[in-house]
Amino acid sequence: MADKPHQNLAIIGHVDHGKSTLVGRLLFETGSVPEHIIEQHREEAESKGKSGFEFAYVMDNLAEERERGVTIDIAHQRFDTDKYYFTIVDTPGHRDFVKNMITGASQADHAILVVAADDGVAPQTREHVFLARTLGIETLIIAVNKMDVVDYSEDTYKQVKEEVQQLLKQVRFDSDDARFIPISAFEGDNISEHSENMSWFDGPTVLEALNNLPEPSPPTDAPLRIPIQDVYTISGIGTVPVGRVETGILNVGDNVSFQPSDISGEVKTIEMHHEEVGQAGPGDNIGFNVRGVGKDDIRRGDVCGPADDPPSVAKTFKAQIVVMQHPSVITAGYTPVIHAHTSQVACTFESLDQKLDPASGEVAEENPDFIKAGDAAIVTLRPQKPLSLEPSSEIAELGSFAIRDMGQTIAAGKVLEVNE
Repeated sequence: MADKPHQNLAIIGHVDHGKSTLVGRLLFETGSVPEHIIEQHREEAESKGKSGFEFAYVMDNLAEERERGVTIDIAHQRFDTDKYYFTIVDTPGHRDFVKNMITGASQADHAILVVAADDGVAPQTREHVFLARTLGIETLIIAVNKMDVVDYSEDTYKQVKEEVQQLLKQVRFDSDDARFIPISAFEGDNISEHSENMSWFDGPTVLEALNNLPEPSPPTDAPLRIPIQDVYTISGIGTVPVGRVETGILNVGDNVSFQPSDISGEVKTIEMHHEEVGQAGPGDNIGFNVRGVGKDDIRRGDVCGPADDPPSVAKTFKAQIVVMQHPSVITAGYTPVIHAHTSQVACTFESLDQKLDPASGEVAEENPDFIKAGDAAIVTLRPQKPLSLEPSSEIAELGSFAIRDMGQTIAAGKVLEVNE
């Protein structure tokens, strides 16, 4: 498995800008989905009058394809480039995509932002870029998609590029690093081969850009932390929690503890991509079986760590947040839902400690009465039920979260300190 370094990739962008088609196309171009499967989908798509949806169908149908094996996590799909093997985290198109981005993009090392050439920057484009920045995505590749729709116009591409660069500046995302590529996921332009339709573009193809991504430095020296995504019962094995190793190393035979459920046991088996392995490290999506732990003992949102150094559980925690949108103002006593790694817990704003100048990070006001959209602040939050979090400075992977209310993302933040 590990003959190539592993990268986790998020595909982000506004609904209908072509994320699923790009994913299907990437899987197809890298040989991860055989030609005959695409053909089947093409026929199916045509019969439904949706010609051209075959690549998007690939994603939808993977779910059913996987049902036959042991399903570890439907949302994870892998493909290889010359240099890396990639796991695409989270299938675009989920209704909860933004929420999954927050709890899931903390899982991605890099992201491809898909922006449709005929539509430009749309509301979700903004939201996703903001989140990618807050969640510490290192490199953004910007795919300006649907170039076929705008007749491969260089002017249109430049306009969209300019718009996105403005947006990246606003959220202070290092946009020099951002790699812009004009593509058509539908026609396959600039995905694996340079397109003759855009001879004016001399940059990399999408696969070249993916090959050129910097290698992530694995956080193996931090203590083991595995946020649990799901708990399955698999015949012949028993209870199998599933999650992604964020930090540290898990070995068969280790004694582990699940918090806040507060149950522990010994690791019997670890499985990755349907193969048994003896050890798993950061970035690995695994299912594992723990002696003495039953299906009802643990749940999604628990965090697994070493029994002798268990994950911390917050009574209250101090955090730095940035408010993205809120119809009115946020005051002490407000209780939205916090999405952190795989858990969702209602948390009350116990106090607003400091309002910060978003540009400099300096304190602008002590104990403000309220904060509103566009403000950055340091706040104290009290979870309504036990929540496992870590200070972002110690374990960044378990220190970022999103604040959701009324079906939208209100704010994103990082944990400064945990009062256990």
